[in-house]
Amino acid sequence: MSTQSAHDLKMLNAEMACPVQVEDVDLFAPGSQEHWYEAYSLLHEQAPVLKIPGGGKLPGTDAYVITKYADISRIIRDPETFPPSDLRQASDEAAEIFRETGYGTPADARQSLRPDLESHKQHRLQLTDPWVGPVGAEQHADMIQSQVDTLLDGWDSRTEAELVREFAQPLPQRVITTILGLPLEDMPRLKAFEEAQVRRFVYFINHRDELPPAEEVENAQALVEFQQYLKEQADEKRRNPGNDMLSFLTQVEYEGRKLTDGEIVSVAFGMHIGGNETTQFALTSEWLLLAQTPAIWAELKRDRSKVRFFVEEALRVYAPTQGSSSRLAARDVEFQDVTIPAGSLLHVRYGAGNRDEDTFPHAESIDLARPNPGRHLTFSQGPRNCPGAGLSRLEQNIAVNAWLDRFESIGLADGKNTFKHLPGRMFGLLELNITFEPAAS
Repeated sequence: MSTQSAHDLKMLNAEMACPVQVEDVDLFAPGSQEHWYEAYSLLHEQAPVLKIPGGGKLPGTDAYVITKYADISRIIRDPETFPPSDLRQASDEAAEIFRETGYGTPADARQSLRPDLESHKQHRLQLTDPWVGPVGAEQHADMIQSQVDTLLDGWDSRTEAELVREFAQPLPQRVITTILGLPLEDMPRLKAFEEAQVRRFVYFINHRDELPPAEEVENAQALVEFQQYLKEQADEKRRNPGNDMLSFLTQVEYEGRKLTDGEIVSVAFGMHIGGNETTQFALTSEWLLLAQTPAIWAELKRDRSKVRFFVEEALRVYAPTQGSSSRLAARDVEFQDVTIPAGSLLHVRYGAGNRDEDTFPHAESIDLARPNPGRHLTFSQGPRNCPGAGLSRLEQNIAVNAWLDRFESIGLADGKNTFKHLPGRMFGLLELNITFEPAAS
């Protein structure tokens, strides 16, 4: 992150012992991400529904961590029984900053554009799918390939690099910046905005994604600056439209009307956050997996049709977003013989569901022949799954194929990796020092 408080540094430097019993498990404690997978095994065996007393959204309510695949799938496919819970502005003061000096909170924008399932569906079909959905993303294949080549050109005269800084981070940023139609020269500024967007998911103080009060206000101010930047860019697109998503949003007729400035800003805001970190973390994990398993690298070299299966398995084993406190129980429900009262907050732990042995035998392993490899939870499921999943998958497939084209072998730099992860509920290495042997030309 570009600016770090004492709280941030404490989160970054925290260490935590590996849990040996359920009582040791705290998935949200600083340093816990280094032992999440051991914790998931304990939870699956002994506490697949873990209660957090007093952890609900409202006073007097509890939260529950859900870790089994079938339970998570049931929740995210049924938004009527388990409606979304917006936790993205955790203080009245922060919300006031958005409304008085910006273009509203994320919750405001959702209420305006997609307050129910049908409007959510139309929002996807008409506004985002044409650009980043399963079909719309394909139009960007040549652009993505060009960005990959730009980043990798010159590596044929090298044998070592730091993958996060030199490839995994800039690739998705360049791609989403181009799709939105924002100036590439603004990327340093956009990177700072991106860090503000994910700050509460990285440096939170609890499972509700809350920041310390002073940082909540500071972050709201940074995000309002981003909203104002997007409004300025939208104004420029109205004057000089191009073939990009922001120009499209300024011109499209949606439900018989033009989008308001706040709605345009909210859609672009959402696309920007969704198009960066998760793909960065996925690319980093994919290189790590390939470096650690030369047999898979060799198999992909022999048969490129298996690349897409590798990408899905990597997304499952190392989900970039491990969990989300995004659902409420609208009525009393039961999971794993545990009754969850109406009004409870549910933290669905995608990363744990992806490693559920009852659904994925030998779940910790990459299996290129695993049936239905795309049924993992990484991009969620159901009507509110990730709108940019198609774009992320495309970037990853193009990147992995480019590595296979350009390198004879890949590895990890000896003695240069700590394998330490970012804090929070996302799963991304802070850095990855790699080695490679360029393929013979």
